[in-house]
Amino acid sequence: MSKPLIKLENVSMVFEIHTMFGEKKKIKAVEDVSLEIKENDILALVGESGCGKSTLGRIMLGLLKPTSGKVLYYINGKYRDIWSLSKKEYKIFRRHAQLIPQNPYTTINPMRSVISALIPPFLHYKIARNKEEARKMVAEHLKMVGLVPPEDFFNRYSCRLSGGQLQRIAIARAISVKPKFIVADEAVSMLDASLRIEILDLLLRIREEYGLAVLFITHDLAIARYFARKNKIAIMYLGNIVEIGNTEDIIKNPLHPYTKALIMSVPIPDPDIARKRELPKLRSLEVPSLMNPPSGCKFHTRCSLATEICEKQAPILRNINGRLVACHKIGD
Repeated sequence: MSKPLIKLENVSMVFEIHTMFGEKKKIKAVEDVSLEIKENDILALVGESGCGKSTLGRIMLGLLKPTSGKVLYYINGKYRDIWSLSKKEYKIFRRHAQLIPQNPYTTINPMRSVISALIPPFLHYKIARNKEEARKMVAEHLKMVGLVPPEDFFNRYSCRLSGGQLQRIAIARAISVKPKFIVADEAVSMLDASLRIEILDLLLRIREEYGLAVLFITHDLAIARYFARKNKIAIMYLGNIVEIGNTEDIIKNPLHPYTKALIMSVPIPDPDIARKRELPKLRSLEVPSLMNPPSGCKFHTRCSLATEICEKQAPILRNINGRLVACHKIGD
């Protein structure tokens, strides 16, 4: 069994914002989250827009420092909080942890060509000895992500590249420094449907070839199921993880009421089946504000199973039938 490469322990992230009336408000984007990703493993993080998925991904990459909790990374034979690493160790971590962003059009600076954007990482981390060697490595990585012949792309700028091509360049840049962990943040959400499976298959092939651990962030359950079908899914709601388990187990037999509602909301292409399908049983369709979240279980204002304890006490993740579920009413 592989060991966890990166772990979160009771991580919370609070942002302070100023309203249009000059008031200060606090938003708990992530609250008391604990999870882990093993070496060579995939964890798909699924939830509605605004639930804190991207914030959690950036915390795991060290791009945001959590308000509380620890981000533990396995380095030099032991787990260390990334915010207590030495300058040298932190440089190693930053090389090992890379991001594939949501918007392919922000992949490279529009004022820089593809070759000028991809060469610096090879030189910065001393993967290449000189610019000529780096140029050859750039060509190899462009071939790897299907941009051939690579020389045709060297002097192109982002305005002369499609979204799919830019996303392939983002993947090439992420793997160029030989990382161990990648956060793919809605990596196919802005691509045409015809390109999505192609990019997902490319990511899966590269993950297998390089032995990468991947946090795959998406709001689309079908995409999550395809990408993490042999691995695990974590379901997130308003800053909390509500269910974690094997992908197929959760898709076929969801336990948390929110997970059930998510799955029942996935469109079905067959109109006859869609008409017969039962609609999600929700008390309310309105998603609460993170500036004023409900007490107790944050889903209780919408949950048909909610009782008094749900309003007063926040549930903790418990092991139920081999998976972790945060619900008072499941497993009673």
